[in-house]
Amino acid sequence: MGIVLNQSFKNTITTYLGFGIGAVNTLFLYTNFLTDEYYGLVAFLLSAANIMMPFMAFGVHNAIVKFYSSFKSKSSINSFLTLMLFLPLAFIIPVGIIGYFAYDAIISLLSSENPIVENYIWHIFVLAIAMAYFEIFFAWTKVQMQTVFGNLMKEVFHRVCIMLLLFAVYLDWLTVDQFIIALVGVYILRMVIMKLYAFSVRFPKLKFQKLEKQNSIFKYAGLMIIAGSVAMLILDIDKFMIGLILPDIEQVAYYSVAIFIATVIAVPQRAMHQILMPLTAKYLNDKDIPALEDLYKRSSMTLLVISGFIFLLIILNINQLYKVLPEEFTGGLFVVLIVSLAKLYDNCLGNNNAILFNSDYYKMVLFFGVLLAIIAIVLNVVFIPVYGIEGSAFATFLAVFVYNTIKIIFVKKKFNMQPFTLASLKVVLTLIVLILVFYFWEFPFHPIVNIVLKSGIIGLVYFSLLYKLNVSEDISSQIKKYLRLK
Repeated sequence: MGIVLNQSFKNTITTYLGFGIGAVNTLFLYTNFLTDEYYGLVAFLLSAANIMMPFMAFGVHNAIVKFYSSFKSKSSINSFLTLMLFLPLAFIIPVGIIGYFAYDAIISLLSSENPIVENYIWHIFVLAIAMAYFEIFFAWTKVQMQTVFGNLMKEVFHRVCIMLLLFAVYLDWLTVDQFIIALVGVYILRMVIMKLYAFSVRFPKLKFQKLEKQNSIFKYAGLMIIAGSVAMLILDIDKFMIGLILPDIEQVAYYSVAIFIATVIAVPQRAMHQILMPLTAKYLNDKDIPALEDLYKRSSMTLLVISGFIFLLIILNINQLYKVLPEEFTGGLFVVLIVSLAKLYDNCLGNNNAILFNSDYYKMVLFFGVLLAIIAIVLNVVFIPVYGIEGSAFATFLAVFVYNTIKIIFVKKKFNMQPFTLASLKVVLTLIVLILVFYFWEFPFHPIVNIVLKSGIIGLVYFSLLYKLNVSEDISSQIKKYLRLK
């Protein structure tokens, strides 16, 4: 776990830095510098681009991680990477042509409830391409076990740029239309910088030669298009469908704020995932099952402990946080609670996704993903018209719960391993006890002061209990290291 903990720690720091900047953007700048309508529009455009991204990437970012370590000669590696660079164009070019000729039909579909979307359809297409090639170049560095710079670009760079753009709107240096165009430019710039870094880590030597595993690569990439799109679908289908179903696109903005707060729980998983993916692929390619099982359990426990702490901070401080937000954004308390539970369950799975994506059972990811997508879409269609954004949150929770449970059962059946131990139960019971003890306890100060004081006390009690319970060697060693305990 040495390289995992080292790079995961650095990635966690940069990811939280990004989320901190994102929090300022999402909770304060967007809500005060843009109208609710335009904030909803931006959230809709980014969600639509995220849904399209896996198609534009053509599954290449997953294929690089899975197959790179299986090639041993320089010639085969160069041929493989050359294929990975050009394969996405097989989808991007036809889609661009279809979009050009079917432009009116697409506008009619996406802007039926909210006409403001009409002038921004091509923005979605360009954003999706920029996001796709960014992930490809990031995967290029992941397989070289270099994830820190890519994670900095993924989590921090664009948020800093967006913050500057929002201030430019506030100072009347940019109109809202110009802001949206500049936003697209930021994602393009991020992709270009990531490309330059990836090529500095390993410069491509173009070699157009047929590979022995070429058919397997095409097959895997094709399936990952669907599997990857399903993963992104679950992240953004709720916001996308709220924009399509509800007549007020402002609801997307209100929902986005609540979702952002809950998504902070996913930060440790996102950070650790960058190094878990190539490491899991290596263990699978080497058929080192004992090492894989150890990684499975350790990653699950580490993520449960860290994300459990964040879950506590959110749940126990949410009422105080909503006191400092504009009143119209404070109606998403249920959304925060229910989505936070879904994110916590996600983290408990450790490297489960990496095992499925990089094993010979990757086809099942497609099946599970399609099942999840159908469940999510149906539940959103049922619940959004009746319960609005709260209905969408509940639909997301149910879909994620079913999806994750199926994945745990499948890995247990095929690999005879599961992520949970008795220590996992100890952590869950600790979380329940602390929620019951601290939820109704508040300081009589300003909300920000209350959040800081309460969070400090919760952190001290939580990690002291876990240290006494000795739930994880990795966690205990980190506590000893930073507190310099003997």
